[in-house]
Amino acid sequence: MAKKRVFVSFDFDNDRALKDFIIGQSRNNDSPFEIIDHSLKEAAPERDWEKKAGAAISRAEIVLVMVGAKTHRAQGVLKEVAMARKAGVKIVQIIGYRDGDYTPVPDAGRLYAWNWDNLKKLLS
Repeated sequence: MAKKRVFVSFDFDNDRALKDFIIGQSRNNDSPFEIIDHSLKEAAPERDWEKKAGAAISRAEIVLVMVGAKTHRAQGVLKEVAMARKAGVKIVQIIGYRDGDYTPVPDAGRLYAWNWDNLKKLLS
């Protein structure tokens, strides 16, 4: 069975570790998904990052938003969610941390707890 192609969107300034953790989980033998790209890679984004992100999102089957405390206000995440909506790509939001109160990213659907059962269900 082919793995689902997933684009990871996250708050670069506050939650880079979440990206690394989800990439690690994608490498599990029984993972139903693979990470095809993972949002901005530099603190100062390239001038054409929107074009590159849009292309990666259009190749994805799912955009996975890794939600931290400030993700709902992260401009890059908001733009990536809008790109996914425009491209008709499914969006899933996962709470990135155990403790805290998290606000969903607008127009990105409901929040789910980060556990292996949810990942397998939502990303397969």
